Amino acid sequence: MKLSATIRGASWTFGSVKEVLAKANPPKSGDDQAQLSARDPVERVAARAVLSALSLADLRANPVVPYEQDELTRLVEDDLDEQAYRAVKDLTVGQFREWLLDDRTRPEQIRSVSPGLTPEMVAATCKLMSNMDLMVAGARSQVVVRANSTLGLPGRFSSRLQPNHPTDDVQGILFSAREGLSYGCGDAVIGVNPATDSAASTAQILTHLNDLMVRNAIPTQHCVLSHVTVQMEALDKHGCPMDLMFQSLAGSQRANEAFGISVALMDEAYQVMKAKGSTRGPNFMYFETGQGSALSSEGHHGADQVTMEARCYGLARRYSPFLVNTVVGFIGPEYLEDGPQITRAALEDHFMGKLMGLPMGCDACFTYHSSMSQDELECLKVLLGAAGCSFLMSMPVGDDIMLNYQSTSYHDVPSARRLLGKRATPEFDAWMNRVGIWDGDQPGERFGDPRVIR
Repeated sequence: MKLSATIRGASWTFGSVKEVLAKANPPKSGDDQAQLSARDPVERVAARAVLSALSLADLRANPVVPYEQDELTRLVEDDLDEQAYRAVKDLTVGQFREWLLDDRTRPEQIRSVSPGLTPEMVAATCKLMSNMDLMVAGARSQVVVRANSTLGLPGRFSSRLQPNHPTDDVQGILFSAREGLSYGCGDAVIGVNPATDSAASTAQILTHLNDLMVRNAIPTQHCVLSHVTVQMEALDKHGCPMDLMFQSLAGSQRANEAFGISVALMDEAYQVMKAKGSTRGPNFMYFETGQGSALSSEGHHGADQVTMEARCYGLARRYSPFLVNTVVGFIGPEYLEDGPQITRAALEDHFMGKLMGLPMGCDACFTYHSSMSQDELECLKVLLGAAGCSFLMSMPVGDDIMLNYQSTSYHDVPSARRLLGKRATPEFDAWMNRVGIWDGDQPGERFGDPRVIR
């Protein structure tokens, strides 16, 4: 396996596939912090030249965290679909990129090989793509899932309604939820980040949100984003309704231990939710990820943050989730410094997750000490919609009063739908038309009127 290239008469040699993957990355402040970045643009080009000539089989044989050291690596390797893998294993990364972008390649062909791809294969392909490439291939990688409603259909663009409250006041949460629903938000999920990570509070919020949904016959899902162990306790002790079970994921065993989880725990949570959850469809797990999480917990094993992010999707794939959300700018400028880096990461994550068979959404967001403007953030939302992203966030004026970051507003989602000619999930769209929030392809008489929600 050749790990060297000659550029402008100078030879470049790399010590491992892991190093090639890292130095082929576009500039990221997190990779700079970890001292993994290419020294200059020429070395980056050399790394990409080497990477493009590696086969997908080479990538499978060289995971960035060894099999014997990491349960996530073992999970991906042991669960890989061998038939799907054999269909692409002899392609080089460059050839695989070209196949994904070929207009003759159909979405169902991409889905057929997805179970045979390792995270390293997907991350390697991502590094050879421009932003436009990522959008084209992301849009072509279609993933349709179902819980209480159907997510990911062509021509659909959904949102997670996030009615957070700094003290978990249930009435405050419900007021915010009604406002968001009146703008046509929340068809992916009504998901609350709790201020109090307790089983009793989790159950109380879920119960009141469920009452709101039942009373108004709203075809969506609800979730409280407490720790997975707290959600299991809420189901066990309080018997509350729970449509989706949530957990944040990272890309290595060590990083997941920092989140207080393991594969065994997630397997248990999946079985608990399967037995006791209230969703009607086969997909009922919800995961959030974000570039830099493994580095921030010192669980990156010397690998770059794009590759570690792809490994999150290798774990998520095991549980056939209804939602996967990359919270792209939330972790801060230490990992993604500015608008161009956050934009690139959002398109990378969306592409990688979709290619691995996941229903990808994005929290297009930034913290207030990042160098990103509101205009850049709004452009990113449109780019993601055009790329086939399943859902964005939605919250009052795009400003989360509890988590203190800038994201997507209740007004942004209907604006993006109209701009892109897309609509909500079929079930939710029919409900909006029925109650007067929406009228065909434009706002209805009750649009923006929270009194329509009882």
